[in-house]
Amino acid sequence: MPTTHANLDSLGDRGPLLRWLVFTGLCVFAFVLLWRFGLIRQMVAGDRTYLSSVIALLYVAASMHCLWRTIMISREGDAARRSGAMIEAGSGGLDLDGDAVVVDGAGRLPPGLVSAHIHDLAVKARLQGPRKLDQTLLLRGLAGRLRGSNPFGAFASDTLMKLGLLGTIIGFIMMLAPIAGLDPSDRSTVRSSMNLMSDGMAVAMYTTLAGLVGSILVRIQYYMLDDATAKLFAYAVGLTEVRVVSILEGQPGAAE
Repeated sequence: MPTTHANLDSLGDRGPLLRWLVFTGLCVFAFVLLWRFGLIRQMVAGDRTYLSSVIALLYVAASMHCLWRTIMISREGDAARRSGAMIEAGSGGLDLDGDAVVVDGAGRLPPGLVSAHIHDLAVKARLQGPRKLDQTLLLRGLAGRLRGSNPFGAFASDTLMKLGLLGTIIGFIMMLAPIAGLDPSDRSTVRSSMNLMSDGMAVAMYTTLAGLVGSILVRIQYYMLDDATAKLFAYAVGLTEVRVVSILEGQPGAAE
């Protein structure tokens, strides 16, 4: 029982959210330092296409989505932790009360995706009778519901990367365009062309840097989110296979 509780503590409502907050806090600290030294203002002023600003806004939007998903997974993890503790503390019976599952001697399971999965298992056990309970298809559905919109992270990371590459192409076009009308004998034209080429190089470098950094940071955030989701799903599988399925297959009500 202590081992199970140790596993449940990693699914608490604070773990994934705290990791996200620590990571985001470090990113904000780095941004403040770059702003302090004028590097952010230099990038914004040097990018005439404003693609770097667009990448920054999309990064913030993706981070907010990741925060929302992290809060959801944290809540589901907390509900799963409490459900597991109630099932362990119960007297070994599971009953249905509408859409809720009641544990004998412990009360109703808290609402959540894992509790809904346990409810579906209990309904299936009652409908199919005393046969062996197979939850393979139900677990696939639970995995999909837990994953939710997490794949948006891969899309956001790829989009930021491609916007950075788009800025690179635009920057090189801006850099090479003045060469066509360059007159080597006219110093003023050469000086103007060099300025335009410098602006194009700045666009290419700044947008590439913004796209790469934004893509990497978004990927890290969603990696932490996917890791928390996978741990929650693994716990749900262990809880239902070891305890819930055994209870449902052993209680007489399963055959009714």
